[in-house]
Amino acid sequence: MELLWSPWRTQYIESFKDNNKNGSTCFVCDAINHPEESRQRLVVFKTDFTIILMNKYPYNAGHLLICPNRHTDNFESLNETELLDLILCVRKSMTTLDVLLKPHGYNVGINFGRVAGAGLPEHVHFHVVPRWNGDTSFISVISDTKVISQSIEEIFDDLAHLFNDATNIER
Repeated sequence: MELLWSPWRTQYIESFKDNNKNGSTCFVCDAINHPEESRQRLVVFKTDFTIILMNKYPYNAGHLLICPNRHTDNFESLNETELLDLILCVRKSMTTLDVLLKPHGYNVGINFGRVAGAGLPEHVHFHVVPRWNGDTSFISVISDTKVISQSIEEIFDDLAHLFNDATNIER
């Protein structure tokens, strides 16, 4: 069996342990409840039922989290309106990333439960990860390093603009 390692994820996973010790709510709910801090919390778009955030610890440039506004760890508890809005926001995310970053493909998925890889098991969320031919290389194997070639701040500004400009992207 071949093993693949992603040691750069440790900081991300450990951040949830720290949040729980401090009595903080989940970072998604914090972002929903503090719209005045959208930039600091990397919120690029919000609907009545869904919030889209950039992943603070991305696998690739443009890695997004698409989450229901309602705090739940139970996918089955989401009603049809929430489910439809989530899927429409996944599609909008891919369309917006196509315009800005022009990826060659995507990984889209949900991890249910910590044993399945969920770093935030208490709040259902989709991952949308843009992919390019050759976006993984020797550097991550040899030096335990992931190279992301564009700053989160730069991508945030461009994504927030595109998501909120109805003339550029159809929802």
